[in-house]
Amino acid sequence: RRQKKTASHAVTELENTKDCSPAGKPLFCPSHPTEELRLFCEQCDQPVCRDCVVDRHRQHPYDFTGNAIHRHGDALRELLKSTQQHMVTLEGVLSQIDDMGSAIRSRADAVATEICLFATGYVKAIEEHRDRLLKQLEDLKVQKENLLLLQKAQLQQLLLDMRTGVEFTERLLTSGSDLEILITKGVVGGRLAKLNSIAYNTQPSVDDGIQFSAQERAGQCCGYEVFGVILNKVVDPARCTLHGEGLHSARQNKPTGFTLLCNDATGEQMGQGGEAVRVTITHKDKRDCAVMPTVCDNGDGTYRISYSPEEPGLYAVCVYVKGQHVKGSPFTLMVKTKFREHQGVFHCCTFCSSGGQKAARCACGGTMPGGYQGCGHGHKGHPGCHHWSCCGQVKESSECLGGPASDNSQRSFLRTVAL
Repeated sequence: RRQKKTASHAVTELENTKDCSPAGKPLFCPSHPTEELRLFCEQCDQPVCRDCVVDRHRQHPYDFTGNAIHRHGDALRELLKSTQQHMVTLEGVLSQIDDMGSAIRSRADAVATEICLFATGYVKAIEEHRDRLLKQLEDLKVQKENLLLLQKAQLQQLLLDMRTGVEFTERLLTSGSDLEILITKGVVGGRLAKLNSIAYNTQPSVDDGIQFSAQERAGQCCGYEVFGVILNKVVDPARCTLHGEGLHSARQNKPTGFTLLCNDATGEQMGQGGEAVRVTITHKDKRDCAVMPTVCDNGDGTYRISYSPEEPGLYAVCVYVKGQHVKGSPFTLMVKTKFREHQGVFHCCTFCSSGGQKAARCACGGTMPGGYQGCGHGHKGHPGCHHWSCCGQVKESSECLGGPASDNSQRSFLRTVAL
């Protein structure tokens, strides 16, 4: 009674209900305490007494509780059965969830073990690859240093020989008599000439071109794919070559280009990009006329140079790698005018292509007897094969050279084309 939600509830002592059977104890109506609940209102779905049926539940369908219990009890039992089935299903699902949780934990532990094994092996492979790269780098350094030491020893010996020869010659010229100079002239001169004829490299025989490429694949190590290689190639502009259809000739307003192949000092292709390539294309006769080329790095040591000239004429092309001309640079480029399409027909003779028109002419210059102004089979001026009526060219894919300038001839060409 001290709780707000149950303060208005009816409370009965437990001692008073020990010997009472709930099934046999009559229940009275809350609205009519003297009336027993013997009826059931179907519309309101609740037990009622006789006074309720007369009063608030008037005209409501009702029945005795003994009759209504069969219908409502069966429905309740069906709901109970369905609920019990759901309970069994839920218990099974909960059991599966518990089993799946255990399986997930076991699988996670197994995968964690696999990850640790993989990471341990990967770290070992990377460390081994690191040691291999460092060994390769050390060998490369020793090789370059040995080559430098050899070149240094050779040049030091050559310098010593030259210094000895120079000192002896100077002493001979300053202290020797005329007769002594003349006697030893041949030997001393031959010695100096031989020293002067010895060829030697004015640059170090090797360079410091050692690079590390972390993105390049380095194969497999201990079953794992690893990355990172040492690159010791250095591009040699003098050994870089140019190839392609757009090297020495091009057409006006027609895109074309050529390829630059970068090689190292041994003539071997670089195999990688990233070089500083610069290309200039300038008109030889027009000072302010130049073509802006596009350089595309293919990433394999080759570079595609594309351009589209707008003016015909001679151009000077310069190709630089690291600020130096490549082999064959600079060179001359001839840009021709636009390709002239044929305005006539590619035919065997004017007589056939014009349908026998006497006024139809052909640029090949051939004529026919009987008043025909054009060419015919086997007649004078006929090339003996198919040719263009506008210029007489015998090659179908050729460029048009143009025909006679007279208006009548031009009209004849057009008429021939139309026919």
